[in-house]
Amino acid sequence: MILVTGATGKQGGAVARQLLSHGLQVRALVRDRRKPAAQAIALRGIEIVRGDLSDRASLDKALEGVTGVYSVQGLGSFEAEVRQGITLADAARAAGVKHFVYSSVASAGQNTGIPHFESKWQIEEHIRKIGLPSTILRPVFFMDNWIYQREFILAGTISLPLDPNRTLQQIAVEDIGVFAAMAFADPAKWIGRAIELAGDELTMNETAAVFSQVTGHKVNYVQMPWDKSLEMQGKELTMMFRWLNDVGFNFNIGELRKIHPGLRTLKNDLIARGWSQPAAGSART
Repeated sequence: MILVTGATGKQGGAVARQLLSHGLQVRALVRDRRKPAAQAIALRGIEIVRGDLSDRASLDKALEGVTGVYSVQGLGSFEAEVRQGITLADAARAAGVKHFVYSSVASAGQNTGIPHFESKWQIEEHIRKIGLPSTILRPVFFMDNWIYQREFILAGTISLPLDPNRTLQQIAVEDIGVFAAMAFADPAKWIGRAIELAGDELTMNETAAVFSQVTGHKVNYVQMPWDKSLEMQGKELTMMFRWLNDVGFNFNIGELRKIHPGLRTLKNDLIARGWSQPAAGSART
């Protein structure tokens, strides 16, 4: 039995699907069992338990009979994320969990200064400190994040503050699920490993070209001014994009593809998620 946090979200949902496809039993931690998202995953054969990452007692109960845990925390304050991540790790250690898979972030521990990178590094360090049998997955930028620009992309424009020719490594959340399932299926091979996950590497202009190809209409990349990024996306995300622009991710995708030959490119992922068939009424040029 694997306890999955965030199972009603994109990443946790992908992990839950992949675990089920490997014949593993899945238990999902949810705040409200009555919500449609929780009911939807229950229909797939996932056991639903109520709990909160800030409530140790609820975690202790949810961990009864569990052999593995997939830990991912949602974006929030630095303090809240660290507290939740550490609380779950401590509860898993106390429950005798045999394999703890933690979703961190690529380049954790590289002193980026980005709060939601540094918080994950603190959680990683705690997992190692308490001797929890673990695997650390460190994904790069999510391909799924482009959904937040869907309306503008279908109207012909994609925009980030990155330089047009700056490469950005990206990963499909479905592939995070694949790696998590592989880790749980073969703990002897994966316990003690920390691995960065990336599936494609494209410049912003190349990314726009992929969207053009998949959607069937011209998509142009327009670089967002940094002051506008600060205004629209806030200080922390702008700090992240500054780091991505100046340093960025540089991991060996070819080696990852040897482990997982089906690793998605951006084009593959967009097609799989229906970008080639825009919803009725979506703007097009």
